[in-house]
Amino acid sequence: MEIRVLRYFLTVAREGGINRAAEILHITQPTLSRQLAALEDEVGVRLFERGARKITLTNEGMLLRRRAEEILSLVDRTQTELLEQDQLVEGRVVIGCGEMAAVGLLPEIVTSFHEKYPLVTYDIYTANADVVKEQMEKGLVDIGILLEPIDIEKFDFLRLKQKERWVALMRPDDPLAAREVISPKDLKEKSLILPARANVRNELSNWLGEDFSESQVLFTSNLATNGALMVQAGLGYSLIIEGAIPFWDERKIVSRPLSPEIVSDSVFAWKRSQPLTPAVEKFVTEIRCFLGITGR
Repeated sequence: MEIRVLRYFLTVAREGGINRAAEILHITQPTLSRQLAALEDEVGVRLFERGARKITLTNEGMLLRRRAEEILSLVDRTQTELLEQDQLVEGRVVIGCGEMAAVGLLPEIVTSFHEKYPLVTYDIYTANADVVKEQMEKGLVDIGILLEPIDIEKFDFLRLKQKERWVALMRPDDPLAAREVISPKDLKEKSLILPARANVRNELSNWLGEDFSESQVLFTSNLATNGALMVQAGLGYSLIIEGAIPFWDERKIVSRPLSPEIVSDSVFAWKRSQPLTPAVEKFVTEIRCFLGITGR
């Protein structure tokens, strides 16, 4: 016996006719008649006396009406209580991330989530992927936005369709700023500022090629903003992901894409096999709905 069919039954009982009930329920009269006939078959008794102009309930129909009203009242109250329980979800969601384009997804996700769960608050912890992953393993960060390559065997994750493009950062008065793209040859024997993450540096070293020397690396930096200060001082060229620079002043610093192009993937990740707080669990659900994808 379906809740939906009980609602149909009560509407017909209140209206005393199929046609008016069908209008209220926004279904066709034949569909409603079939549903009522199926209900009578299911319960094994006749529920209606069908007159020329009006339908009345049999004794069995009146009993079902009382029980149906009780059942639907309980269903409606339970749904209300579940919604109220959702509104009482509170706590803090700690999100770890680097300076990357994928972080631009957070405002829309948080805005939608905050409307549903206004008592939840957030910490944004900014660091590179290795540090964020370490904090996640310690249970100090709930959800990480991580730039690959990274070992995420211990994590569940959702890979993002958005790509992170690598660029070279330089002063606007630098001769290389006149170029549309920067090649490994352009950076030969130039002082460089590379990411602190070893596996990312290895990828960039492969891109720079055989003419690259470790002696060219004047600085490593775990955040692009700090490296940009060194670039602004004329101390080198920084290789970073493009998503780190949308708010920088182009009068002081500019970027050019690398050629051949390098792009990296990023993921939303959280620790596998670890109980999540209600707030974090619901936030993960919000991310899944927003992205429209499934993860491991």
